[in-house]
Amino acid sequence: MARHFRNFLKFAALAAVLLAGCATAVPPSVEAAHTLAPNETLRVGLYPGSPTSIIEDPKGAKGLGYDLGKELAKRLGVSFVPVVFPKNADLLAALKAGKVDLSFTNASPQRQKEMDFSATVLEAEKGYLVAGASPIHELVEVDQPSMRIGVSQGSTTESELRGELKQALMVRVATLDDATQMLSSGQLDVFATNKAILFELSDRLPGARVLDGRWGLEHFAFAIPKGRDPALAYLNQLVADLQAEGLVNQAVARVGLRGTLSTGAGSSP
Repeated sequence: MARHFRNFLKFAALAAVLLAGCATAVPPSVEAAHTLAPNETLRVGLYPGSPTSIIEDPKGAKGLGYDLGKELAKRLGVSFVPVVFPKNADLLAALKAGKVDLSFTNASPQRQKEMDFSATVLEAEKGYLVAGASPIHELVEVDQPSMRIGVSQGSTTESELRGELKQALMVRVATLDDATQMLSSGQLDVFATNKAILFELSDRLPGARVLDGRWGLEHFAFAIPKGRDPALAYLNQLVADLQAEGLVNQAVARVGLRGTLSTGAGSSP
């Protein structure tokens, strides 16, 4: 009797292991799939130069927005259509208008009024980039008279720093390529945004430095146009699945993302 009981326990343990190994992500409902991709294509809005969105290199496109959007399209069983805009402001306007179906961006309070967000996928520190010859070495040295701080036009950084800076001059920059050129030529003293972008820009500018410390955080999540509520529950489950399967960490490693704080369990923005 004891031997049979021990055999039963072994069988039960083996069955549990097999079932766990066969566990799969929760599939989308028909309603969720149709809401996310109403034309059986998932149009994912992206902008170049940001590792949280899309970066082009000789080996092909990569980036969190690109990789995770492609994975979502695969799970929905629809075509993946990357739509690349010159700058983030254009992308956000298109998403708000429903011209794209999804993006991966910072869930700021202002943006939450204009679009809906999934649970948080990861957080990124916000900081400053300076040229190699800059005398600035600490965050507290940035806000000085005549200091020109570049910010992406229409970004959350622009709105947040507007209330923080007391002496420095804010300069609105159209694209990340413009920011790189303006730092290199001395038209900007500092460029401010999340560190994922800052480290990427520093690779293009010999000697450029991302200052230690942070002045804020960005909470990256999937964004969809308002009025597509049936998709939100599935997107929240997707975030949990992607994290549990290690796909977020894999995307972070593939693009070489730096300056992020977490890729653990998501939380509501």
